[in-house]
Amino acid sequence: MNPGFRSYTAGMPITDLVTPLRRQTLSGDVYQQLRELVMAGRMMPGEQVSLRSVAAALNVSVMPVREAMQRLVAEQALEVTPNRAVRVPRMSATQFLEITTIRVDLEGLATDHAAARMDAARLQVIVRWHEEFAAEMRKRRPDGTRLIDLNKELHFAIYRAAAMPTLLHMIESLWLRIGPILNYDLRSGSRRIDEAVAVAHHARLVEALASGDGAAARAALKGDIDSAAEFIVTAGVLVTGGRHEEKAAEVADGNNGETPSVPRNDNPPARAESRATKAGRNSSPTKV
Repeated sequence: MNPGFRSYTAGMPITDLVTPLRRQTLSGDVYQQLRELVMAGRMMPGEQVSLRSVAAALNVSVMPVREAMQRLVAEQALEVTPNRAVRVPRMSATQFLEITTIRVDLEGLATDHAAARMDAARLQVIVRWHEEFAAEMRKRRPDGTRLIDLNKELHFAIYRAAAMPTLLHMIESLWLRIGPILNYDLRSGSRRIDEAVAVAHHARLVEALASGDGAAARAALKGDIDSAAEFIVTAGVLVTGGRHEEKAAEVADGNNGETPSVPRNDNPPARAESRATKAGRNSSPTKV
């Protein structure tokens, strides 16, 4: 591990991650900001997301935040736990490997098409993101958050160059599921940082795109995805076991495998109290 590496801090306040909103149509704006944070890997698996904290950070009421979170829960980017907290889902090794396999196919297809459509303007954008990523990686103390952002911008500049909006949407949906774990190696200060592994893969990818070689570009992308996936699997950051084990855990927690709706406030259900404790106490929950 690079001792000078500045890793992402899971406890970073939401106020440091979002931009306050002032427009009247807010639900979509809240959704886009939260969606971008998840896709870019700026939120950690298991990290709780507070309705009230997000609303305060964005300078909006709780209602548009709840609506945005409900959309993200439906897309499996967030989940509601049995105790009614909203959090970024943890991912099992089985899920991760399945999504990685799909990513290699879909993102490889986009890369192949991007190579065939590559022109000077598109290539200039891709080269710029690659050079900024490489420059950050060469620093004595690379900024993990910036590396994560630059990596995403580079990849999606390539996928947008394919000019296949349906395919792009499918890729975005995968990153929405896998984003929080995808860039673990870029925020952990691993040997992949010291050895600039991603930079080497990106360099081969950009070179192939510049020459219009779709097969070589696709192979370079696969190497990049597989290399990161191998590190993540061996790093012990994934939940062990597949869907069978997850289902058993959900039932044990009282969730029965169902995803409840986003709670109306951040207060968990009141615990059972003795009659003596309840006496004279107004136990009704605070309304938002």
